[in-house]
Order: sequence, then structure tokens, then C-alpha cells
Amino acid sequence: MIRERKFEYAAWMVFEVGKSWAEADGDVAETIDFLEFYGREALRLADDQPLTRIAGENNKLAYIPLGVGAVIPPWNFPMAIMAGMTSAAIVTGNTVVLKPSSDSPVIAAKFIEVLEKCGVPAGVVNYVPGGGREVGEHIVTHPKTRFIAFTGSKEVGLHINAEASRPRDGQLWIKRAVLEMGGKDSIVVDDDCNLDDAAKGVAASAFGFQGQKCSACSRAIVHEKVYDQFVRKLLPLVGALKQGAPYESKDVNMGPVINENAQQSILDYIETGKTEGELLAGGMRGAGKGYFIQPTVFGDVAPDATISLEEIFGPVLALIKAKNFDHAIEIANNTEYGLTGAVYSNKREHLEQALRDFHVGNLYLNRKCTGALVGVHPFGGFNMSGTDSKAGGRDYLLLFTQAKLMSEKVR
Repeated sequence: MIRERKFEYAAWMVFEVGKSWAEADGDVAETIDFLEFYGREALRLADDQPLTRIAGENNKLAYIPLGVGAVIPPWNFPMAIMAGMTSAAIVTGNTVVLKPSSDSPVIAAKFIEVLEKCGVPAGVVNYVPGGGREVGEHIVTHPKTRFIAFTGSKEVGLHINAEASRPRDGQLWIKRAVLEMGGKDSIVVDDDCNLDDAAKGVAASAFGFQGQKCSACSRAIVHEKVYDQFVRKLLPLVGALKQGAPYESKDVNMGPVINENAQQSILDYIETGKTEGELLAGGMRGAGKGYFIQPTVFGDVAPDATISLEEIFGPVLALIKAKNFDHAIEIANNTEYGLTGAVYSNKREHLEQALRDFHVGNLYLNRKCTGALVGVHPFGGFNMSGTDSKAGGRDYLLLFTQAKLMSEKVR
């Protein structure tokens, strides 16, 4: 059904959250992939599970539902992540209270319509829009909530984790929290790589959907030998980005940021950046009616600068010089996050070093650090990036189940 109405759902996201047509199309495609993948994964988990056999007993292991769960998705992938978390919960037999982001309730309502038309029984998924402080807080803390699946900011995720760990009167279980949080993601550019490819990968990763992705490249760590060359290749790509209202043109690369608060927060970081590096591109509000911000690049930023360490969640890129590859990996690991990262290099030993020492949940070699595919790149990060939940992977559905062993003595 979603395939048949793909362009309609893409249009809703273009209007509701300001996605470009390409980004919205990818969001719907990922939704379909999640539904296909988790449905098949549920069938796999329902099969007989391998156990060591012993004489005189029949043993079986089954994965059973947890119960009622709160699903709290973000606005930046308002269909894919919302549908992915919701479908993972229901294919494993749970029921869901779905509280979409206040910035993207409509596309979630459209997904509920699909579930109803496809025959999902009433009460299995319960659509409850509202503010995080009122609705979100209530469903997180309620003693009958068995699990919380959340994707969003570090601050909110840590709050949910703390509240979930506190038992309430009448609560019979330790609540499970499945948390996907922020990122401060780096792309390392080595001195012998293809600089054209690296510049394209950095530009796409930094400014796709206005940098409003937890996987977005917000730092390019460039070997000092090729830093100037890299900058000369990157800036024309940034300058060629077309900004505007996506519903007016399919050729728009960058729409507005999500709301006024986000715009002001990003602009505040840009002002900070002007004191911490050289402004190479952008640095202002974008033209037009809406919450537009120019794609912004700062050069010669220190590894410990504010814009190097804090998640901005907007179209702001910091360029950092590295003395050598060891130094680049050291810088890449200097944040509290560990979500995505990438390395561009033609040196096999450096790629192997990155595989060993670059500490992120999703590491990409000689490609951009955004664009994880369901079933291909299971997604989730380390440290303050969340619980490494690996959405779109074989481990994910286990987070929504509990294992029950049943053993019968054979007479």
C-alpha cells in the first residue's frame, strides 16, 4: 500500500518537515524496507531456535512479547524511523502507544491509516500526539509501560533512561529502554585519497536534509598536506547547493530547518564558530520565507572547540587539520558520541587501523557517513549516541522480546 502511494507520503514530508524530494523519497523507501525486513525477521525468530539436545528432555526456546511499549520517534525521519520502531514492536507481538514528534504528527497519522486499512486490530497501535513534557513524560513513567523505544537528542534520551530505571507503584518489571541519540560525526580525509570523492562525500553528508541527521558529517578531519586542496574542491560544491522551498522545485537541495527554535540554536552556534574558526562559506540566514540557514563551513577549527564537540544538528561543518593519520583518528575519537564516521584513504594499513581504532557504531570506508540501508548497514552507535540498538539488523527485534525456555522431561 505504501508503494502504491509513495509520492503522496513523500509530499507530506516535503510539506511537514521541509525535506527535499530526494530525501523524502528515500524516507518512504526506508519505511518499506523496515516493514519488509522486520516482518521477515519475525518469521525467523518464530522458527525453532537451536539448542543443544540432551537425552530424556524436550527443550524449546521461544521469544515472547514484552507487553505495552511507548514508541517516541523523531521528526527528521518522520516516516522511516517512526514506522521502523513501531513495526518492530508489533511484529514481535507487543502493543504500542505511539507519540510522534510535535513537528511531524501528520505523516505518523497517515501511517496509522495504512495499518488500519491493512487490518491491524484496533488497540495494537495507539496514536497519541502531544508534547513531550505532557504526553511523553506520562507514557514513559507509567507503571504499565514495559519498554520505551526512543530516537532523538542525548538530553531527552538520558532523561528517559533515568526515568525508565525508577520503578513505580504497581510496576512488575525493569523497563527496557531502546535509545538512539545524537552524534558528532567525523569524516577523515587522508593525504593520498581521491580528494574529489572525499569532497563530494563530505558535502553530501554534511548538508543532506540541512544537516539534520544524527549521522551527518559535522567535522571533516583533513591531513594537513592536502587541507588546502581539499578546501578548494569542497567550497564550490557547497556553493552550488540550491536552497529554497522544496515544494516549489524538485531541484532544491536544501530546505528550511525544522522550526524557529532550531534556527536560533544553529545561528547561535554559527556565532560561536566565528570566534573559533575562519568562516569559509555561509554563516547567515538563508533567503526566503521560512527557517532557512545557509550551508556554513568553518576552517582551521581546533579539535576541542565548541563547534567541534557539541552536536549542532544543522548545516554547519567544521574543518580540522590533522598532522598525520594517527592524529586524525585521535581527533575523531575525542567526542562523547560514537555514531557514524568515515575514512577516505588509499592506504590499506590506514583503513585497517581505522577499522580497529575509530570507535563508532557505523564506520564507512571511502564513502559518505550517511545513508545506512536496512539489512545492509545495521544502525546504532556507542557511548552517548545510544544503546547501539542496530536498527535494520538481525539483533534489533530481540530488543522487543524476552526469551522463554520450556523444558519437559520425557517419560
